[in-house]
Amino acid sequence: VPRPPPAKEPMFVRSLSRDPPTQPIIRHRAQSLPSVHERIRDRQVRFLDSLGLELEEVKVFRKGEEPRIPPHVFSRLLMSSEMNSGRSLELSLPYFKPCFPENRGSQPGFVQRLVGQVVSLDQVLCSELGIIGTVQVLNLAFDKEVTIQYSFTNWRSSAKTRACWVATLHRDQMEGPESDVFRFRLPVPPFILLPGVQLEFAVCYRVMGAEYWDNNDGNNYKLSCHSYTLTVPRECEDSMVHYT
Repeated sequence: VPRPPPAKEPMFVRSLSRDPPTQPIIRHRAQSLPSVHERIRDRQVRFLDSLGLELEEVKVFRKGEEPRIPPHVFSRLLMSSEMNSGRSLELSLPYFKPCFPENRGSQPGFVQRLVGQVVSLDQVLCSELGIIGTVQVLNLAFDKEVTIQYSFTNWRSSAKTRACWVATLHRDQMEGPESDVFRFRLPVPPFILLPGVQLEFAVCYRVMGAEYWDNNDGNNYKLSCHSYTLTVPRECEDSMVHYT
């Protein structure tokens, strides 16, 4: 009769190392650290302007009340609509046009005018970035200040900007006295650019405790806003920003 194999005795192996037995590492996330989804959910986005003021404003309209869209925004919406309809895109671009000679420095009698009133507008250039101009003043002293007082509201409100020195013009005795050239820039906000809007300004020159003005012989320097139509070529439409 075959005998069953003898039972194996358990074998005990003693480790020669004195290190404690290893245990599996279990990583626990700190309770104070939120998950990625929680951090995204709790994040708030705020839109601020350059002064740190809120750009977002909640406006509740009453029944029958229509929102007023700014003209420069409405023109972009019309532009996008025309592009989507496949029609040729036409842009109405506003611009300021002086109601006086743009280059007064090249007009006859300019030096005599400068000598008579000590300060005189020299030149004005209108562009999309604003209005840039130069002023000439007699060099009566080293310390001097030239400012431009301007208004878009027929002087119901006004603002002032300071001109910066550019160069000194040296003339012969037969041509006239020495003068300094100052340059100024008048910013034009987009919402101001409406046909019929008028910009007025005058030049003030302060030197040696005295004050001299050039206000175009009491009429102020005036620029009126006009607009012209520009047809955009088809090949340029794809490079323009679409507003939807």
